[in-house]
Amino acid sequence: MRWLQVRATVTKDQVQLAETLLESLGAVSVILDDAQDQALLEPLPGEMPLWDQVVVTGLFYEDSDTAQLEGFLSTQLPGANVRHDYLEEQVWERAWMDHYEPIQCGERLWIVPEWLSPPDKNAINLMLDPGLAFGTGNHASTFLCLQWLDKQDLKDKVVIDYGCGSGILGIAALLLGAKQVYAVDLDPQAVLSTQQNAELNRVEDKIWTGLPEEFEQQFPDLQADVIVANILAGPLMHLAPTFATLAKPHALIAMAGIIEEQVEDLRQSYAKWFNLHTLGQREENWCRLSGERLASV
Repeated sequence: MRWLQVRATVTKDQVQLAETLLESLGAVSVILDDAQDQALLEPLPGEMPLWDQVVVTGLFYEDSDTAQLEGFLSTQLPGANVRHDYLEEQVWERAWMDHYEPIQCGERLWIVPEWLSPPDKNAINLMLDPGLAFGTGNHASTFLCLQWLDKQDLKDKVVIDYGCGSGILGIAALLLGAKQVYAVDLDPQAVLSTQQNAELNRVEDKIWTGLPEEFEQQFPDLQADVIVANILAGPLMHLAPTFATLAKPHALIAMAGIIEEQVEDLRQSYAKWFNLHTLGQREENWCRLSGERLASV
């Protein structure tokens, strides 16, 4: 069986109408995609920004009347580029797995999708099910943080993974010798994914996972030896005073999710509390800042 995909390229002001029209025509699902490779780097919690030009795609049964669908959409969406193609049926729940391969991060650490065998059984192998949460090692910002962790002496250290996503950074820290990890994220799906990946790597007894408000309530006086945060520059700037409170004197910190143009602003926002002296290797314009907590302010 094939599926009919009807696509309309519209402005962001037309997106809601396009979605409504496709649903009224019987679309099984509606998907939004970027039409111009426009980056959206700074969505704040609760925000859902859209690209200036959006491809709105409706998925229909193969025997749907293509001419009728396209004609109606073209009439209702003046100026929209309306077209169609067909999508072959496949086992979707497994198709995405083909995109992942084991990744070596530094000298000791490998990230291995759970359905594959580790290339080096003697390495430190983090088995990962990405699920619905961000953090697979494939994204440049995650990779930069994993490289940094691989170089640190984490033996018996307390680590905070803020914005934990899949839990990849916190779990990596535990496998590299950390004593305890606190993994925090705004998204309940990320909390669940972190818990599942911790169990997969048999470190669930050494990791606490939860939402920011739960973390603040349960651990008001906690101070860590290491903080890792792979988020975005906007939230990272907002979190500077929080991280200052959570970090012991001389605690190590590494932050990613930053593009090159944001580095100096972020460095300045942390200068009161942290000496951020290392600019990580640039990958696809993504950067990592790392350094240490000042002994006193």
